[in-house]
Amino acid sequence: MSDNSVSLHRVLKASPDKVYRAFTDALAIASWLPPYGFLCTVHEMDVKQQGTFRMSFQNFSTGNSHSFGGTYLEVKPGEFLKYTDKFDDPNLPGEMITSVWLRKTSVGTDIKITQEGIPAVIPAEMCYLGWQESLEKLAKLVEPVIPDA
Repeated sequence: MSDNSVSLHRVLKASPDKVYRAFTDALAIASWLPPYGFLCTVHEMDVKQQGTFRMSFQNFSTGNSHSFGGTYLEVKPGEFLKYTDKFDDPNLPGEMITSVWLRKTSVGTDIKITQEGIPAVIPAEMCYLGWQESLEKLAKLVEPVIPDA
């Protein structure tokens, strides 16, 4: 396993339950997880311990895509998610483990993310930049409070 890893931290102006929902709702995660310039298709998502997910990211410029999937190792609604990730491409070997901690604060949610075991051919700083873009998109999804009427 690669020792390539990233750690991220943000404070979001939204409740832990709303942020958790953004990680566990297929339509929501497809809107914010892919970095800028990519589209996401969620093929399956069963958020429970030992449940699985499958998705693909498509490069909007080139049309090329890569697919990946994994298993949920720990699921604590509104608090914690831990899951594996494995690319289908044999040139991106290994299994990553992503952990997401959510903690209620006076202004919303403190979110910490670690992703370990990033394939060696992917520079950690490139992965970190991608996550920063994703977290910007996450904030734009969960922070607005928009009434229905």
